[in-house]
Amino acid sequence: MADAAIAGMPKLVVNSARRFQRIEGFGGAFTEAAATTWQKLPPAEANALLRAYFDAGAGHGYTFNRVHMNSCDFSLGNYAHAEVPGDEALAHFNIDRDRRALLPMIQAAMKVAPGPMKLLVSPWSPPAWMKTNGEMNNGGKLLARHAKTWAQCYVKFVQAYEAEGVPIWGVSVQNEPDAVQRWDSCVYSAEEERDFVRDHLGPALHAAGLQRIRIVIWDHNRDQMVQRADVVYSDPEAAKYVWGCGFHWYVEDHFDHVGLLHDAYPDKQLLFTEGCQEGGPHIGSWSTGERYGRSIINDLNRWTVGWIDWNLLLDETGGPNHVGNLCSAPMLADREQNRLMPQSSYDYLGHFSRFIRPGAHRVLCSASSQDLECTAALNEDGSIAVVVMNRSEREHRFTLRIDGLAGVAALPARCIATYLLPR
Repeated sequence: MADAAIAGMPKLVVNSARRFQRIEGFGGAFTEAAATTWQKLPPAEANALLRAYFDAGAGHGYTFNRVHMNSCDFSLGNYAHAEVPGDEALAHFNIDRDRRALLPMIQAAMKVAPGPMKLLVSPWSPPAWMKTNGEMNNGGKLLARHAKTWAQCYVKFVQAYEAEGVPIWGVSVQNEPDAVQRWDSCVYSAEEERDFVRDHLGPALHAAGLQRIRIVIWDHNRDQMVQRADVVYSDPEAAKYVWGCGFHWYVEDHFDHVGLLHDAYPDKQLLFTEGCQEGGPHIGSWSTGERYGRSIINDLNRWTVGWIDWNLLLDETGGPNHVGNLCSAPMLADREQNRLMPQSSYDYLGHFSRFIRPGAHRVLCSASSQDLECTAALNEDGSIAVVVMNRSEREHRFTLRIDGLAGVAALPARCIATYLLPR
């Protein structure tokens, strides 16, 4: 190709000497819906799902995952681990419900995963008897007189899971604390979340010898993450317990808020804790995968250290969900055909999780064309992974320069690619 033609191409440049945040990992959520759907698969398909997600050679090599404490909308119904009203001593606390499906799936995944698994625990609602509205659904608030007992539920849950051989990495305070949902939900103001962490949850974990458990605040959309985190982080006593801020994607993108929060509080971490395509299964949709790719690239480029998808598996309807809030997942199960149906989101997620491994550092990466969305990371083994996405309707040819090496690449329309420079 003539030098003039090459000179006129867009340029994508990577400088691995300029390093930023350390990547914790990628993964998805173990939900009761995912686990019960997985249990109903034929053994070969059930094993294939585990390999597709957790095997580091044949699959995505997931290492950073999430599980709900008590029920969520993607459960088969409302339940709590402390069901007995007035049981302040938590004498009846148990995780028997989780032993049916959730724990077996997590334990099976751990056997396939390439190394230790990080598991984030998130509650959707305290038990109904601890809330102002007397039910797990439809919002309501935690009754102040039960705050100490609710904090002990986190301790009990961590201890119970670890007794089953499932280590816990961290807990979030509350899933989507600013939303009154028709499913399992509980509302906290920023001040209420701050006070619960400072006065109850943080001290309870420390008193139990669980100070290694990270506390993640917010766990809701990017739109309010700066204001909400600022309230908590501005209180030194609350902030000392908090590892960082978790966020979702269900409103406007607000990628700028992710970077802004890092700039304001660079000592605190950023973690994407949930995202999925709402409104049904979206079987065969390509734009679903592109939504994932765009979000991951933009979040990583703004100091996010990990990215956790929502349900690992759903059926062909986008369920089960006990209130009919059907959604898509990267893997769907066709119950009639007894087979897995990988979706475009599965493929897009793999471009990050397979090639940007835990312990990698994001490095300087930029493109001269806005049609080339990109990020890059230096892995611990010395390899450099560059993920580039083209959401436009035409092919783009560009020059790719990684440190001292350069070449010409072509990215078809509506495509994603990973360029891996070995050590």
